[in-house]
Amino acid sequence: MGDKAKIGFIGVGMMGHGMAKNLMEKGFAATVLGNRNRAPVEDLKRRGAKEGRDPADVAARAEIVFICVTGSPQVEAVIYGANGLFGAARQDLIVVDCSTSEPDSTARIHKDLAARGAVFVDAPLARTPKEAEEGRLNVMVGAEAPIFARIKPALEAFAENIFHVGGPGSGHKTKLINNFIAMGHAALIAEALVAGAKAGVDLDNFFKVVSVGGANSGIFQMIVSKALGGDYGGLQFGLSLAQKDLRYYTHMTEALGLPGFMGEAVHQSFVQAAALGFGPKFVGSLIEAQEKISGVSIRKA
Repeated sequence: MGDKAKIGFIGVGMMGHGMAKNLMEKGFAATVLGNRNRAPVEDLKRRGAKEGRDPADVAARAEIVFICVTGSPQVEAVIYGANGLFGAARQDLIVVDCSTSEPDSTARIHKDLAARGAVFVDAPLARTPKEAEEGRLNVMVGAEAPIFARIKPALEAFAENIFHVGGPGSGHKTKLINNFIAMGHAALIAEALVAGAKAGVDLDNFFKVVSVGGANSGIFQMIVSKALGGDYGGLQFGLSLAQKDLRYYTHMTEALGLPGFMGEAVHQSFVQAAALGFGPKFVGSLIEAQEKISGVSIRKA
């Protein structure tokens, strides 16, 4: 296969555009699948990408096919839908799912593609569209060691930190647990800020105190540094997408027979915020949801 395998890319949205762009800039030939938002597709075509008709056509032109879509229903549509990757699967085709997906779905797809000689790899991402454009994503890869070695040169085109976290399925499980921790921080921060505002705490001073103590975190810095000035977009991750990831996490812990009190609480804080109309916004709008419920603003008058 070599370092310059032919690439297929399905899902060139906020994350996928930057990933595909960096693959081409590093010398990989790419075929992309167009979607309703034509702007990223046309940009990639201007950079030299070919456009496939459907997933099967993309697979026919590629050795490695990346999928970067919303979640398991969309991944399954790409695999099993009309002219999908399942029908186009062949010996030595590698399909890499960079979406955040349900582990049970991932296991089923891995088994089904293996029966046709193809390999399914789970390689979900961390960081934001900004790092995607810069080629500085984090990626958690679930694959057998020989497969990981074959896809690593392509991953290096768009990722700064590449973690081989185990065999098939390990990537998605790791990502869900990671996102639970990160979104748990966000939920705690939103509640704490509104509590501080209600109690009459100077939140600028509160920010300084937390910033130099054990409660500090990257999530705290991204959200709070902007939110105190009225910008809830410091962490550019959609609230509804985070809600979906937390739902997958609670499904996973339930399937494992584990109690998940904290997971359910964090998930429901996102469900509540979405029900209040903040789903289309970024995760920091958990604060807006808390403000709406309590009738308190964290911003100074």
